[in-house]
Amino acid sequence: MPPEAFGVASEPGSEALPVMPGVEDVYRDLLKAAPVPEREFLADTAPAARAALAGLIGCGAVHRDGAGVLHVRPPRAALENWAMQREVEAARARAAAETLTGLYTAVHGTGAAFVEVIEGKHAARELFRQLQVGARTEVRGLERGPYLRDTARVPEEVQYDGLRRGLRYRCVYEGELLHDEAMLAAVRAAAGAGERARVFPELPLKMMLTDTDRGLIILPRDGGDDADAVLVHRSRLLDGLSDLFEVFWRLGAPIHPTADAAEPDAEPTAATQRLLALLTAGLTDEAIARDLGVSKRTVHRRVSRLQELLGARSRFQLGVQASRRGWL
Repeated sequence: MPPEAFGVASEPGSEALPVMPGVEDVYRDLLKAAPVPEREFLADTAPAARAALAGLIGCGAVHRDGAGVLHVRPPRAALENWAMQREVEAARARAAAETLTGLYTAVHGTGAAFVEVIEGKHAARELFRQLQVGARTEVRGLERGPYLRDTARVPEEVQYDGLRRGLRYRCVYEGELLHDEAMLAAVRAAAGAGERARVFPELPLKMMLTDTDRGLIILPRDGGDDADAVLVHRSRLLDGLSDLFEVFWRLGAPIHPTADAAEPDAEPTAATQRLLALLTAGLTDEAIARDLGVSKRTVHRRVSRLQELLGARSRFQLGVQASRRGWL
């Protein structure tokens, strides 16, 4: 299975290492020359400068516009952004490694005590229902596809019952699912019923975790609409699945119950991209307000809205989340 299947692949250009020999010299030269066409700049530099420049562009310290002109950006925010992305990828890789290690151990016999295989979609679907009925405090899920549902109806009656008795639901949906209007409406209905929902572009698997003692991984069969499942009891594997969920929960953007609320599919607008560019450049709220021709209060309100939309607790996290989604 390729690493991209667990979401650990780097974004285009982000794999370039900005901390390398010569990078300081290249950045210093650009400070004197920028803005400058890339071809012109490289014509007067050593061949090794190409790799250093690629690293600076990859981490965001240097921006290359559509005309091929290089622009210098403040380095601290760009490099911290780069480092944060690597930390996120490392966390996702560790969680995926824990999951795969547990599955490997189970297949080779030493993990049979905490893993059960359920064959067939109907048996898996019934277990999916029973686990929710037996949950005491919380249900968490990664929703990647309709493997166990014949319709897009969300929430199902068992979830309504759980929400009425105080059960907490948190679910991360794969972005492609919400391209379907019926599915998007169904997810909003779930959010309106009390589910806390988020969306992330790609998820590695479909699973459900109930409380802290059981998890269910859904495995679609190749070449058909049937599916099997793996029931995981309390173990290091279950801990890894829990960590995996929390990573995607932190990275996901909130889904609101109504279309009137902020929604990921409506962004980024040109105004949002302009605001994010000014924030990333390190400008103050006063400077951003002057540039946009609005009040400082309006800038603060727009930034707060974007932080809520992308699930960011700080402006730095807002920059990281926006960068990961290609909004910058």
